[in-house]
Amino acid sequence: MHAVPTALIPWLDPAAIIDWAGPWALVVVCFIVFAETGLLIGFLLPGDTLLVISGLLTHTSNIFGVNIWVVSLLIGLSAFIGGEVGYFIGHKGGPAVFEKKESGLFSVKNVERTNAFFERFGGLTIILARFVPIVRTFAPVAAGIGHMNKWKYTLYNLTGAVLWGFGLTMFGYLLGYIPPVAEFVENYIDLILLVAVGGTALVTLWHYVRERSKAKKAAAAGEDVVTDHAEAEALVLDPEVFERGPEHGHEHERGTGPAA
Repeated sequence: MHAVPTALIPWLDPAAIIDWAGPWALVVVCFIVFAETGLLIGFLLPGDTLLVISGLLTHTSNIFGVNIWVVSLLIGLSAFIGGEVGYFIGHKGGPAVFEKKESGLFSVKNVERTNAFFERFGGLTIILARFVPIVRTFAPVAAGIGHMNKWKYTLYNLTGAVLWGFGLTMFGYLLGYIPPVAEFVENYIDLILLVAVGGTALVTLWHYVRERSKAKKAAAAGEDVVTDHAEAEALVLDPEVFERGPEHGHEHERGTGPAA
């Protein structure tokens, strides 16, 4: 007599998925983490949730076939390399990187939002941005275009990668020590895997469609949807911004700073 598959859908049986995916599952996660800060389209990807789920599944199911230290270190390394590539793209490409037409993959508002973070928090934005979707994608590029000191950037990038990439993954792993959480994951791992994979694809598609729709509506309304050279130049941050501390932003808000 054959055993009844534990998964709700036979081909989604956790054991079968894990055996099939093997180390490639970790490669996919690392690429997504890299893309979030290394490629300008990375803002479409749901990195935070993916990191926590990766750590949680490492604890309860050893889904990647390696221990949590390897998983966390590789994810943290991917985040660091992504940040370095993003800086390199900005540094070499210059303002021309922003000379684009509004689309589902680019929005000048995302750049402006990132610049606002830099104006408020200075160079520490590189660390803080790791925990802010969209900003973590554009911050490395903005820092590169603005010629932020490379060694200072790399130090902040490493710190952010450790806190976010390594830290959130380890946090997910520790969640597995909570009995109700571990029991839930073990009983519904098939659904969790389905949500992790399918959800990532759906969220990415949703973000793209939403941004694409906004761009089309703006174009139909006769708005300027193309960032030309002069506008791109205006988006470049002054190197002095990267030297500021977060106290600068608070002084400005209170009206007691130099700009008041």
